[in-house]
Amino acid sequence: MKDRPHDEGMAELFKDDPAFAADYLSQLLADGEAADLLVALRQMALARGGIRSLAEDAQLNPTQLYRTLSANGNPELRSLSAILRALGLRLAVQVATVKPAPG
Repeated sequence: MKDRPHDEGMAELFKDDPAFAADYLSQLLADGEAADLLVALRQMALARGGIRSLAEDAQLNPTQLYRTLSANGNPELRSLSAILRALGLRLAVQVATVKPAPG
């Protein structure tokens, strides 16, 4: 059995199962770190043919998209929405579980 990089394995999972990709991103948005979200988006870009292909589909500048999805990236809402739309996903807002105030 040939080993392959983690990113390639995750990209294959995302490509084969869009519902898994959506659930994974939802969990990262709820519980994860911003850096984890950027890694997942880079892996999803790989699943879609790479950053250049995703940039074209999202109508974003490829160089800027590389920077946006880098380890130090900080995507604007407009860019994030365009990226997700190109991936066939969208942002959603849900009511957070509210804990009762003490005493």
